[in-house]
Amino acid sequence: MIPWERAGDTVTTKIDRQEAAVLRGMVGQLDEMLKARQDEAPQDELAELTGIRTGPTTAPDDPILSRLLPDFHRLDEDFAEAATKQDRDSAAALRSLHEPELLDLKTGVAGVVLDTCPAGGGLVTLSPEQADAWLSALNDVRLALGITLGVTEDMPDQLPDDDPRAPHLGVYHWLTWMQESLVAALTGSDE
Repeated sequence: MIPWERAGDTVTTKIDRQEAAVLRGMVGQLDEMLKARQDEAPQDELAELTGIRTGPTTAPDDPILSRLLPDFHRLDEDFAEAATKQDRDSAAALRSLHEPELLDLKTGVAGVVLDTCPAGGGLVTLSPEQADAWLSALNDVRLALGITLGVTEDMPDQLPDDDPRAPHLGVYHWLTWMQESLVAALTGSDE
């Protein structure tokens, strides 16, 4: 992949077949996970009449989804036992109200990447709105991969060759570079 470049009102890059396959595969897997979570939403007849959807009241068990769909009202861990029923109900209600919209946004940006990244590689040309969607989707994929790899601030840039995470850390760094290059092209700081 070459760095992103600004061309008028668009940003462009060229991505090879392998890079396209990796990116599309990771975004596609994440999209499937998010859509499966959407399918877990309770069916509500009132939502069908009003158009106001509700989602689950509890956080996902999966650590990746839990990172991508954080609590909207987090109870202080030091005082979680002392949390009132009202505090717990508030957290559940906020999740139920806001998670469907967050899932729509995340699956929407994944869809933009899948629609604009050629499966066999090639030229990628994005409008500013599409570029914003790519940034969001790349961030989601990096967060998911970071959770899987156990990425921390203390983690070295390279792992020993015998560490099973080593090849995947290279993908994490590539996604980081891709995101930084896209930001630089959008802001004009690549000149």
